Amino acid sequence: MRESVQAEVMMSFLVSEELSFRIPVELRYETRDPYAVRLTFHLPGDAPVTWAFGRELLIDGVGRPCGEGDVRIAPADTEVLGEVLIRLQVGCDQALFRSSTPPLVAFLDRTDKLVPLGQEGALADFDAHLDEALDHILAEEQSAG
Repeated sequence: MRESVQAEVMMSFLVSEELSFRIPVELRYETRDPYAVRLTFHLPGDAPVTWAFGRELLIDGVGRPCGEGDVRIAPADTEVLGEVLIRLQVGCDQALFRSSTPPLVAFLDRTDKLVPLGQEGALADFDAHLDEALDHILAEEQSAG
């Protein structure tokens, strides 16, 4: 069973306080990896960039600041839950995106209908997923060296 939920959301890429531009972001959730969501950012002039992180982090981040390290999600205004900020960081480089909350909530609602929160373990075949990931890593190492 390889079912998925997809959506495209327009987000603002906040380059600085004075400069931002809107970009399409593909949201994807797959039953083969039931704990994660994937966001693919389509930046002008660059190849698409995909980030994967916990679905629960996105759910929690819609209503309150959460996340540590590379991914942090929080409402833009804690008084009004109309927009969400998503901060992605690699080393000292970071990118900040702002999204309207309703399309994220609609996407998350569809993921919950596919796999209810807390029921992910019934789908997760960790041994097969681990074997697949290790095979992928070994293949990359062999082709690089």
